[in-house]
Amino acid sequence: MREIKTPYVAVDAILRLWEGDHFKGLVIIERLYPPYGYALPGGFVEIGERVETAVLREIREETNLEARISSLFGVYSDPKRDPRFHVVSVVFVCDAEGAPKAGNDAKKVRVFKLEELPLDSMTFDHGRILIDYLKR
Repeated sequence: MREIKTPYVAVDAILRLWEGDHFKGLVIIERLYPPYGYALPGGFVEIGERVETAVLREIREETNLEARISSLFGVYSDPKRDPRFHVVSVVFVCDAEGAPKAGNDAKKVRVFKLEELPLDSMTFDHGRILIDYLKR
């Protein structure tokens, strides 16, 4: 019998922070573990977990925010997107209110205005994801 090899499945969130009807910016984390740099909130999908549940769990764990999914943004699957191994990421646009606080594997969490996003300092292909988001 052949061993089935497949990429790891992850989720990422383009997390929009709101205060009522006022848009405050996008929530970006600074990674505590390699690869270091800025990243979208997200992580790996656990066995038996839906991707929709995983993205909300990862947001909660990394930012201490309760979010809701607004839309599916896309799927990113470049085999070189993660230097550790091949990862396919399902990317969602999510919304939250409140004060983000770093947790889990986030060293810091920051809110960036769209014109101040650290696109060149993003890990993985998260800079590319944000450029695609800004172009829509």
